[in-house]
Amino acid sequence: MSAPFADMTSAGPPAFLKVERSALGRPWRDRLDAKGRALAQAMVQQHGLSDALARVLAGRGVACDDCVDFLDPKLRSLMPDPSCLVDMDAAVARLVHAVERGETVAIFGDYDVDGACSSALLSDFLGACGVESIIHIPDRIFEGYGPNAEAIRALAQRGATLLVTVDCGVTSHEPFEEAHRLGLDVIVFDHHQAPEHLPRALAIVNPNRQDDLSGLGHLCAAGVVFMALVGFNRALRAVDFWTPTRPAPDLFAMLDLVALATVADVAPLRGLNRAFVLRGLEVMRARARVGLRALFDAAGANGPPRAYALGFLIGPRINAGGRIGDAALGAKLLLQRDEAEAAAIAQELDRLNRERQDIEAAAVAEAEAEALAAMGLGSSEGGPVIVTAREGWHPGIVGLVASRLKERFGRPAFAISLNGATGVGSGRSIAGVDLGRAVRAAVETGLLAKGGGHAMAAGLTIDAARLGDFRAFMDEAMGEDVARARLNQGLAIDAAMTAGGARADFVAEIERAGPFGAGHAEPVFAFPAHLVADVGVVGAGHVRLRLEAGDRSRLDAIAFRAAEGPLGKLLLGARGERLHVAGTLALDTWGGRERVQMRVLDAAPAEGSR
Repeated sequence: MSAPFADMTSAGPPAFLKVERSALGRPWRDRLDAKGRALAQAMVQQHGLSDALARVLAGRGVACDDCVDFLDPKLRSLMPDPSCLVDMDAAVARLVHAVERGETVAIFGDYDVDGACSSALLSDFLGACGVESIIHIPDRIFEGYGPNAEAIRALAQRGATLLVTVDCGVTSHEPFEEAHRLGLDVIVFDHHQAPEHLPRALAIVNPNRQDDLSGLGHLCAAGVVFMALVGFNRALRAVDFWTPTRPAPDLFAMLDLVALATVADVAPLRGLNRAFVLRGLEVMRARARVGLRALFDAAGANGPPRAYALGFLIGPRINAGGRIGDAALGAKLLLQRDEAEAAAIAQELDRLNRERQDIEAAAVAEAEAEALAAMGLGSSEGGPVIVTAREGWHPGIVGLVASRLKERFGRPAFAISLNGATGVGSGRSIAGVDLGRAVRAAVETGLLAKGGGHAMAAGLTIDAARLGDFRAFMDEAMGEDVARARLNQGLAIDAAMTAGGARADFVAEIERAGPFGAGHAEPVFAFPAHLVADVGVVGAGHVRLRLEAGDRSRLDAIAFRAAEGPLGKLLLGARGERLHVAGTLALDTWGGRERVQMRVLDAAPAEGSR
C-alpha cells in the first residue's frame, strides 16, 4: 500500500519525466527552477565546474561566489571562538581547575552514538591531561534517559568531585540538586532544546538554550564538546600546562568521533558540521583509532569511509549496545587501545545489532498494522501524526520503529512501549516539522511526565491513560506544519542520466559536493525508460536489480527494505519492462574492485515504453 500523500498533480511546475504519481505515491520534480538552472550555468562558466556538479551545488543553495570555498571548506575559517557559547568560559575555567588539582571527573553520557562519542572525546582529552575520568552511560531500561540521583551518588562515592554531562542534562533539575547536596560541581554539554528554566549547574553549554545567540544550534553534542576542548586546550596553553614531555593532544585527530556523532545523530550537514564530517572522514581513512577500525571490519565496511557508512553501518552497531545490550560498550570501544579487546567488543556490537534487527522487524510489523487500522485500513488520509503503542515492545527499539513509520507514511510518527500504566517512547519527524518543540509543549502542559529532543527526534514518558489526549494534542500542535510539509514531499531530481554515464569518475566528481546527509541532501538521479534486465529479493527484504539503457550499458541497483512495499512490488513485477527509476549513486568496493551501485528511492512505469 502506498504511502499517503496529498494530491499534487495540478500544483507546482511540470512533473519530471511526467511522473505525477510514482510507486510511492509522489510526483517527481526538477530540483532546480529557472533561477537555479541559471545559477548552475554561471558556476560552469565562471569556475569551470562540470554541469552535473554545478547543478548539485545550485540545488543546495550554494552561491556562485561561494562554490570554490564550499568544495574545500577550511575548518579554521568556519570555527567560531568557543567563547561565543553561553557559559563556555565558566565551563572551561572549571575544567582547568580540575586539571590543576588532579580531581576525578565523572562523565555522564547518553546511551546513543552522540553520547558515546562525546564521552570518549572528553575522557580522551582529560587522560592526556593526566586526569582520571569515570564514564557512566545509563541503562536505557533500568535508569532511563539522562542523569539520575542514584548514579550520581555512586559516582561521588568513587571520588568524583566534578560531574560533566554530555548529550543530556539540560532538563535534569532533581538529579543536579542531589549533585549539589553531595558537593559536586556540574557542567552540562548538551544540544537538545532547553526549557526556559534551567537546572542548577555551574555551567550549561547548549547552543539551543533560549539565551544563546551563537547560531550553533545545528551542532550535535560531540560538536559542542569539541568546541569546549578547543577552548580548554587554549586555556591550558595560557597557563603553560603543555610541555615537551606532556604534549597537547591532537585535536584534529579527534574529528573522527565528531564526524561519526554528527552523521549518526542526523545533525544538518551545513557550515561547521559539514567541515567536521569532511575532515573527520579524512582522519578515519588513516584507521588510527583502534576501536573504530575494529568496528569497520566487523561491519564489513570496505573502501574509504563515507558518511553513508557512518549512518547505516557504524552508527547502528554502536547504538545496539544502548538499545538492547550494555550501554557502555560504545564508549568503551571508542577509547579502546588493545587490538584484541577492540575486536571482541566490535563483534559483540555486531551480534547485538543483528538481534536488534530481528526485534525491530517484529515491532515494525505490529506498528504498521496499528497505524493502518487507525487510518482506515490504509486510506490516503488520516491524522497528521501517527501515534502507536504496544505492551511489550522493547524500549530500545521504539525510535527505530518510529523512523520506519515516518518513512512508510510520510508524516511524524511515535512508537511507545507500554509497561502497565506507563509508556516510554520516541518520535521521528519529517523535514519542516519541529517535533522537539511540540513534545516540550506537551511536557509544559502536564500531558507528558517527561520529554524532550530536537526538531527531528524526541523521547517521552507518558501515563498510558493519556495516550488519546496525547494523539489529539500532537495533531493540533503539528497539523498545519505537517500539511505544509507534505505538500513539498515530491521527490526532487537533480538530473537525468543513463546507465552508461554512471561511472566511477562521475560519482567521484559529485562527491566533491559532499558529504551528504541531513540538511544537505544526497543527489538524486533519474534513469529514464531503463529496462529491468534482472530483479530479485536478497537479504532482509531488499530488492536487487539490473537496469539496462538503450545502448546496452548496465547498472546494478538495490532498493533496501522494499520487497513488501509498493516500490518493491513494482520492481519485482517489471522484469523485461521499462521503468523510470530514481535513486542515488555510490561507489561500492568489494574484493578490491570498485563499482558503481544505485540505491533506488522510487520508480514509475515508463508510459509508452512497454
